[in-house]
Amino acid sequence: MRSEDLAYSANTSAVVIRGLLSRLSEAKLTTSQLGAGGGALLAKPAEKIKLLDVYRAVEDPELFSLHRTPPCEHCAVGGNILAAMQPALDRARRALEMELAKVSVADMAQEVARLGKFTIPLEW
Repeated sequence: MRSEDLAYSANTSAVVIRGLLSRLSEAKLTTSQLGAGGGALLAKPAEKIKLLDVYRAVEDPELFSLHRTPPCEHCAVGGNILAAMQPALDRARRALEMELAKVSVADMAQEVARLGKFTIPLEW
């Protein structure tokens, strides 16, 4: 699929899509094909690609971004807030990853087709 078509669907620019496709390619999740009918292709069957694979390829590994500058370590609250928050944030990240690991790209495509009332493959 062409980056322009993906960009149209995602309501973003083709430049953004090409950046994401580059990351997905580096993770060996997509390939690209030149020429007529070319564009981005899955590098393996959709059933074999989990949303966790996609997430890890395109997202920052740090799910929750904390302070740009560290809190004051001499303050009773600031000096301890990160250590207090980290266990809960780690549990939330693990829960997200466990859920994403259960769903394949094929599962997601089927759900989108069901909601959109169309069949796969979708003919443009």
